[in-house]
Amino acid sequence: MKLTVWKAMKGQFNKLPPVAKADLTGKTVVVIGANTGLGFESVKHFAGMNPGRLIIACRSQSKGQTALEKLKTVTGYKNAELWTIDLADFSSVKSFADKFDKDGGRLDILVENAGVTRPKYEATTDGWETSLQVNSLATPLLALLLLPRMVQTAREHRTVPRIVVVGSELYHFGTIPKEVLKRGDILTTLGSAEYCTPKTMQTFYNVTKLISMFFVRALNARLDPSTPLIVNTVNPGFCVSELRRDLPAPISWIMAIMEAIMAFSTEEGSRQLVFGAVGPGALRGEYINQSQVEEASDFVIGPVGQKVEGQLWDEMIEILGKVDPRVLKTVDEYLSVSG
Repeated sequence: MKLTVWKAMKGQFNKLPPVAKADLTGKTVVVIGANTGLGFESVKHFAGMNPGRLIIACRSQSKGQTALEKLKTVTGYKNAELWTIDLADFSSVKSFADKFDKDGGRLDILVENAGVTRPKYEATTDGWETSLQVNSLATPLLALLLLPRMVQTAREHRTVPRIVVVGSELYHFGTIPKEVLKRGDILTTLGSAEYCTPKTMQTFYNVTKLISMFFVRALNARLDPSTPLIVNTVNPGFCVSELRRDLPAPISWIMAIMEAIMAFSTEEGSRQLVFGAVGPGALRGEYINQSQVEEASDFVIGPVGQKVEGQLWDEMIEILGKVDPRVLKTVDEYLSVSG
């Protein structure tokens, strides 16, 4: 499909379905970026479904603790746990996965909600542009490191775990220049200081969400159909969020006006995260918008997009395999060579 700006704006005035619900008794739910915004609203919904464990994963220990106490007060749920993770630091992601390995518990739902946008180039300690690392590299890294535990959970408990990657309809407007696509190092080029000019950074968030879409599709394509694991990506829509807190004026002023006119509430946006995690229907590798499966963009499903998907997957696995060899082991044991 082809999304226009007008169609996207019009969709903001649709009435959204109520939040999906399920019985999560005995199950473990992990929500990344759970201390505020969409993440916190989603854990409030999950808490009402009686999960055995609800892990709220946050970058800040202090902010996470505040969110944990607030969750207990608002919902009465007492089995929430605070774990820390910083997706702008690969070592933090690896430590999170290590902790889960040692924890020995099941993992039924992983909601990868953390995401950032930056108005200018900022490098992480790992040497990548921050939003590209958080949105497009660390998010896949965590999913691949935790995938074996989720498959194990499925087999031991006869259930079908889900990985939910929080995307954005702005991926429709993400573009990668042809000269970059011709290179063998697309991600490396996109994450470089040379590429991330002030002009490029104005729409770079869209590109990171396009890469996330490709990751979800590529991962699903490499999962054997018999593997009891669902991977999908959801669009929360344009909603009240702290995502734009770092934008400079006057862009921040414009966005504030737009929020007042047409934004969904944070709670409404969180319903999409919950739908991806517990909603009905065949959701494998799908893009979910307003609680419905929606066809991906013409570019993504077209011949050029399919080629780019393969290129990005191969480069991503090479990069992440160097970050943590367990990624290569996951690919070798659980995924096919090609989709």
